[in-house]
Amino acid sequence: MEIVMAEEADKAEVLALYRTQLGREFCPWTMEYPGEKEIDFDLSRDALFVMKDEGGRIVAAISLDEDAEVEALSCWNPELAPAGELSRMAVLPECQGQGLAREMMRCGIRKWKERGRKSCHFLVNRHNTKALRSYAPLGFAQVGECELFGQEFLCFEG
Repeated sequence: MEIVMAEEADKAEVLALYRTQLGREFCPWTMEYPGEKEIDFDLSRDALFVMKDEGGRIVAAISLDEDAEVEALSCWNPELAPAGELSRMAVLPECQGQGLAREMMRCGIRKWKERGRKSCHFLVNRHNTKALRSYAPLGFAQVGECELFGQEFLCFEG
């Protein structure tokens, strides 16, 4: 498996990956979000990374996001600014439970550091114990809670 910056040619496969998440417990995504608009935005900023298997199939994706609503949350530590948000994490359902999400998170952290950010932060649905367990070894601190996009989230920073 390798993690690479997504390219224009990956758009349809990334969108298909996002669609595999619809209806999954704790997933607020819809047919409209994330969609082509978000993929184009991420591609325009070199902010979309994908994990490809040996056959070149995309099995996971993560975005280095810039969301004003998330950035405006009061829980983020100003001493850790500038920070970057990790968002739109997706792993093919048949590939889950293999540590791929954690590897994608590590990649996102590394990429934000390379871009001069002091820290990273992300949101996780407060009831998504699977994701919370997966991200725990990354050493992020829970710094707050919020309600956005119709869900209750825990806010992590590190």
